[in-house]
Amino acid sequence: MNDFGAREMDVVVIGAGQAGLSAAYHLRRTGSEPDRDFVVLDHAPRPGGAWQFRWPSLTYGKVHGMHSLPGMELTKADDRLPSSEVIGAYFTAYERRFGLRVHRPVDVSAVREGGDGRLLVETSEGEYATRALINATGTWDRPFWPRYPGQESFLGRQLHTAHYQGPEEFAGLRVVVVGGGASATQHLMEIAEAASATYWVTRRPPVFREGPFGEEEGRAAVAMVEERVRLGLPPQSVVSVTGLPLSEAVRHAREQGVLDRLPMFERVTENGVAWADGREAAADVILWATGFRAAVDHLAPLKLREPGGGIRVEDTRAVRDPRVHLVGYGPSASTIGANRAGRAAVRSVGRLLNRAAARPDQHPSEHPATGRRARPNHSRVQGAATPR
Repeated sequence: MNDFGAREMDVVVIGAGQAGLSAAYHLRRTGSEPDRDFVVLDHAPRPGGAWQFRWPSLTYGKVHGMHSLPGMELTKADDRLPSSEVIGAYFTAYERRFGLRVHRPVDVSAVREGGDGRLLVETSEGEYATRALINATGTWDRPFWPRYPGQESFLGRQLHTAHYQGPEEFAGLRVVVVGGGASATQHLMEIAEAASATYWVTRRPPVFREGPFGEEEGRAAVAMVEERVRLGLPPQSVVSVTGLPLSEAVRHAREQGVLDRLPMFERVTENGVAWADGREAAADVILWATGFRAAVDHLAPLKLREPGGGIRVEDTRAVRDPRVHLVGYGPSASTIGANRAGRAAVRSVGRLLNRAAARPDQHPSEHPATGRRARPNHSRVQGAATPR
């Protein structure tokens, strides 16, 4: 504790999805102890990251690739079970196996300058003063709702992917699905079986990707997203540059006319949507499958955003404050990218803490902010022991 009553940590990890758990695992590999050297805070009610909120009809067999967390493979998963159930159970077992002691549910309201070189993390369970922050909050908590004229006048129902629970609730209804990503196509293929009519609307013509998608293609796609982050622009999803995978189910839906795309409408009416050329479509529901934005509002007091609207990141470090690392952000939003970013962030944090500990005006074994003797192995990565 310090004079302000904040608990002191070397590292605070915010978020216990794929990226946050990867970071926590690698922190354990350095010899760091949960609740002594670092803490993982998660606002969700249970393990599973954003997966726990996915709709029940999204079975594990429909997931477009789930890379195992470091140190523990995801094996013998039943493709017929909901992905929320499969991955929730996997994350639960992972947290227990490596003793990560995730604090939940904990809401983080703000991260601000705390003095003495520390950041002050304000949470629903009190304050933490930390030397480094690994932010792994993802995007699920910030669904993006575009605005169109007349939207408030619509007499039907509007919902976002974040609130989608399956096709049953659309039985017999006319549904407009807005969005060009994988979620939109998944929703359409399900809803078309129950709805009386469906319409697919996107801003740009969708691009379907045929053929294999190997490491080289993946690296090229990630590089395109990474370039935006380096320039301080808001990150785009990886699928925005890779296109939509043309699976057998998608191919069949196209043949059946389910994925016949319409250009973006001009306005929303009381009873549907209308285009500039005079066409209209009557609708009972508008489903906005329009993606998500990075959930980083709690970092606003640190003024990390660039004029372009995004946070400029090099590797995982925020350029405006190297104490802050963002994982699962932009190019590391995929499951394999999140794993790599977690490891990279911990290595970078280790270098940061070592540099602070080696400041020439202090004894090398003293903490750079408090003068306390540093704990052994708190930032060693290479050759560290396996987590307990």
